[in-house]
Formats: sequence, C-alpha cells, structure tokens
Amino acid sequence: MSMRVKSAESTAKSVVYFPNLNGVRFIAAASVLIHHVEQVKEVFQISNIYGNHLIKNMGKLGVDLFFVLSGFLITYLLLHEKKQNTHVNTRDFYIRRVLRIWPLYFLIVFLAFFVFPNVPFFVPANNEHFYFDANFYRRLSLFLIVLPNIGIILYGSPYLSAQTWSIGVEEQFYYLWPWIIDRFTPKRILTTVVLFSLATMAVFYVYLRWVGHSNLQNNLPEITRFFFSQFRILTLLTGGFAAALVFYQKNNVLHFLFRRDVQVLVYALLVFLLASNFHITGLHLEFYGLFFAFFILNVSSNSRSIINLEYGWVSYLGKISYGLYIYQTAMIVFSIHLIQWVFGNNLPIATFNCLLYALSFGTTILVSAVSFAYFEKPFLNFKKRFSQHSTTG
Repeated sequence: MSMRVKSAESTAKSVVYFPNLNGVRFIAAASVLIHHVEQVKEVFQISNIYGNHLIKNMGKLGVDLFFVLSGFLITYLLLHEKKQNTHVNTRDFYIRRVLRIWPLYFLIVFLAFFVFPNVPFFVPANNEHFYFDANFYRRLSLFLIVLPNIGIILYGSPYLSAQTWSIGVEEQFYYLWPWIIDRFTPKRILTTVVLFSLATMAVFYVYLRWVGHSNLQNNLPEITRFFFSQFRILTLLTGGFAAALVFYQKNNVLHFLFRRDVQVLVYALLVFLLASNFHITGLHLEFYGLFFAFFILNVSSNSRSIINLEYGWVSYLGKISYGLYIYQTAMIVFSIHLIQWVFGNNLPIATFNCLLYALSFGTTILVSAVSFAYFEKPFLNFKKRFSQHSTTG
C-alpha cells in the first residue's frame, strides 16, 4: 500500500496536501449545476428531463459528495492540529470558517432577497415576488443567523438562494465538531454526537410548538424525519471516519480499500446502482455517501488510484467551486431569459439546450472566477493569519 498524503512543515504552520480533491469539488459542483439546469427548465415550463432519475438524484448526490468531502478535510485538519499542538484552537477554526463561508453566503442572501427580485433577467418563472409575504422577516432572520435550511423548510426561500440550505447544514455541524475532536476520545465521540442530535431535535420541537407549522407542529415522527433529512450528520461523519482511517493509518483496512481490483469493483457497482435507480428509503444519501468516502480516500491518499483528476483546468474549477455552487441558479435563470430575449421562444429544443448549457456553465464559471479573484480572495488572504495548519488539495 502506498499513501500519498504529504505534510510540509515550516516554523509557522503545517500544510497537508491531498491531491485530486479540487477535482472532486468540481465534479460535485458540475453535478448540481446539471441538476439545476433541468430543474429551472421545468420551472420555466420548457421541455426538460428533470423527471429522469439520474438527473433528479444528481443534485442531491452532488451535495452529498460535498458533505463527505467536507467531513473528510475538516476532520483530518482538526486531528492534525490536535496532534501538533495537543489541542484545537477553536477560536481560530471559527474565524477561518467565517472568512471562507460567510462573505459569499451573505452576498447571495442579499442579492436573492433584495436585488434579484427587481431585475427581470433574474426573476424565475415562479415569480420571485411571491416571497415578500407575511413570513418575509421570519424567513430573512433565519437566513441572517445562518439557519437557511430551517428557514427554507418552515417558510420557503427566494429561489435563487435555495441552494444555501447546505451551507447551513455544514455550519451547524461545525459549531460542535471542533469541540468534540478537541475534548473527546474517539470512543466518546459517537455518544456525544447522538446526545447532540437528540438535544437539537428537542430544541426544534419546542421551536415548532412555539412558532407553529402546519406540517411539523406536534408531529414528532415528521420532525425526526425532517431533522435527519436536513442535518446530514451521518454523511458528514462518513467523511470524518474516512479521515480517521488515513490519519490513524489503519493500514489493514486501507490496504484492502486501495487494491485496484476493489476499486474497479466498487466503481462498477456504483455505476450500476445509479443507473438502476437503487434506493434505500430513509438512508439513500447515507448509503451513497459510503461510495463517495471510498472515492475520496482513493483519489486523495492512494498513489495507485485508478482515477486521476490532477489536471490544471479541473483543479482551477475546483478551486472556485464554492462560487460555482452559489451563483449557478442565478446564472441559469439569466441564461434562459437571455436566450429567449435574443432568439424568442421558437428555437429547436436541441439548439436551445446547447445554448443553455454552454451559457449556464460559461457565465457561472466567469462570475465565479471574478468573484474568487476580487471578492473572496481578500478574505482568504486574511484567513491565513489564523491558519496554523491548513489542508489543501
């Protein structure tokens, strides 16, 4: 077995490098974008294949891949920091998260709530102004305290900020995760996560009784289903478990997972399951998360991986993948309006689709690249001041 995680030590910080992970980010973002193109076409009542099970699942599974990757990277980083310093600097961890996630998050929230509804080329066919209703301030308040997943479930969301639900999931998980890694042994982590889950469910149960919601109020089974569908704890923990395998060098397990014949078998099985629409009710995403953890383990840490994503353009698109994810729905809506404005509604569907996919990908990449260079980069540079340890790839 050959491991390829590298650690470059300096007097100031330790940088851990995992190859191929920018490629994984791009695959996840592109999967969600394809899903959203067909979804937006359905919203505009344009001929689409959104009902196809591969397209319908592609968005959820793309986000699932993001979650497993996030759990893998963040957990490895925290374990590495604890080993180097005997503890995790939770203050610096939270500052790094804020500087990486919040600027773009709050930008899209501002645009979706206050700007896009007033710009015709960014108003979807389901009418953005619908969201200026009696629940506007409740909805906005939950987005402002970084609980978009809760706001969307309870009150809906402006269409062009609906994708931020996953940001809420990650942020809520990481409110607790560094404390758990810092203060508990691996044997106590599972117990702590279970207790945290139960406590969080109790908080939302009380909240729903206080605020009221027609589908959830006083409905404990539905609240339970809602909790696990929105908080993806098991998916994030799957990535964390994969990171622990690498960090603690569980060579017997890794030797088996890294075998070429095992890789071929697992990837072939994944393709078959996706093509056949295999589904496990209640654990669908968690099940596929195991395959994603296998994929991430191999491409990041196995020098004999049969998949290589280390190409310059792929790596760059992975680097700007946060923007690709955040801006894509707005740019798809913009692209449809632009095509209809220039060509009308009489284009052959094949021509329309070619134009739409080219414009959607092209404008999303362009906006994300500009955003990364001129909006996100200053925050990322400032973030380095709080990075004793960093993980790249």
